[in-house]
Parts: sequence; C-alpha cells; structure tokens
Amino acid sequence: MNLKDYIRSVPDFPKSGIMFRDITPMLKSADAMKEVIRRMAEPFRDANLTSILAAEARGFVFGAPLAMELGVAFVPVRKPGKLPGKTESFKYDLEYGSDSLEIHQDAVTQGDRVLLVDDLLATGGTIEACMKLAQQQGAEVVGAAFVIELAFLNGRSRLQNHQICSLLQYQTEDANE
Repeated sequence: MNLKDYIRSVPDFPKSGIMFRDITPMLKSADAMKEVIRRMAEPFRDANLTSILAAEARGFVFGAPLAMELGVAFVPVRKPGKLPGKTESFKYDLEYGSDSLEIHQDAVTQGDRVLLVDDLLATGGTIEACMKLAQQQGAEVVGAAFVIELAFLNGRSRLQNHQICSLLQYQTEDANE
C-alpha cells in the first residue's frame, strides 16, 4: 500500500508559502490506518516498551491505537490547563510561534520505556517537548514514530540519538513530491 496516496497536499495553509500535508484522507480509510499502525509498531515490537506518549491532538489519533497494538499504556500530553491534577510543563518553540505542553506528574516513572508518537515531524519542537517531559519524570525515551517527516526541516536533530521511524518523508515543500 502506498501511504502517500492517502496524503493531500494543500498549498498556502495555514499561511502563504507553507505546503500542508493533510492526513484526513488517511483517516477516512480503515485499511490505510491499519497499515499505518502496523508499520509504526514493527520497529518497536521487541523494545520492551511500557508506554506510548503522544501530544494532542493528532498524536492521539495514532498513539492510542499504537499503544493497543503494542499492548502498552497510552499517556496523553496536553496543552496547559487540560489535565486534572498535578502536572509538569515544558515550553517550546514551533514553526509558527511557541507553545507549552503538560503531562501528569505520575504519568511515567523511573524505569519506564516510552515511545513518542505524533502524526508529523517538522521542526521537532513538539516532540522534543514530549521527550523532555518524559525524561523529567525519569523515563527512558526509546524512540519516536511519525506518519510524516518533513525532512528538509531537520526536526530529527532535536531527538538526539534516538531511534526514529517515519513512514513518509518529504524532502521539499513541492506539492508533487
């Protein structure tokens, strides 16, 4: 199955000069989604994971079914003020500004082995924030998995030497790629 067939390229969204890679056609196909989860799980099946950690909102779309596929816990990372109870936060920069993410203080603990998941790796700010939040709580980040990687933005450099799985890579902003 060619997963790029399920990605729509939308020019000038959310602002002029940006080529947005839209996953909604993929979300409409149960077969494509099953294949995405299978492919994302494969490199990490024997990694002794304890948790999948994913940022809202599109990270949840792939993180929760991946956690079920691998038989591990799902840990949501949310925008400030969305989680009840005590949280830890991390402020980060992204391609269109800055943001902050939070995780419950007891979401992961010393010795946990986590996989970070999101739909897209662009500049790496969001996934780096997830990594820092997990590490602040003593968890070991095993790697990260993405549906799409915008390789020309070099976001993987922010993940240090962690194993990275990206199913689709785009080398340029070209709509025909």
